[in-house]
Amino acid sequence: MIYIKKLRVRPKRTQPYNMCGAQLTAMLSCWAATSDFHGQEACKEAAETLFHCMRTTPLPKKSHKPTINYHLARLGKKIQ
Repeated sequence: MIYIKKLRVRPKRTQPYNMCGAQLTAMLSCWAATSDFHGQEACKEAAETLFHCMRTTPLPKKSHKPTINYHLARLGKKIQ
C-alpha cells in the first residue's frame, strides 16, 4: 500500500480570453501616433470599432474549478 501524505494536482493553465484585443491595439496605436489622448477627431473610427466590439461581444463563461483536489483529499482519508 502507498502512503502519500499530501497529494495535489495543479490545474491546467489556459490562455486568457482576449475579446477585443485587436480593436484596443488599433485605438492605442492611433493615440500613440497622434499624441493626442483627449482629441476625438483623429481616432474616432478606432474608438467606434472598439466600443462596438465591447457592446456586442458576449462575456466568456466562467469555467468551473476542477474538483480533483477535493476528491483526492476524500480518498486520502479512506486510504489512511
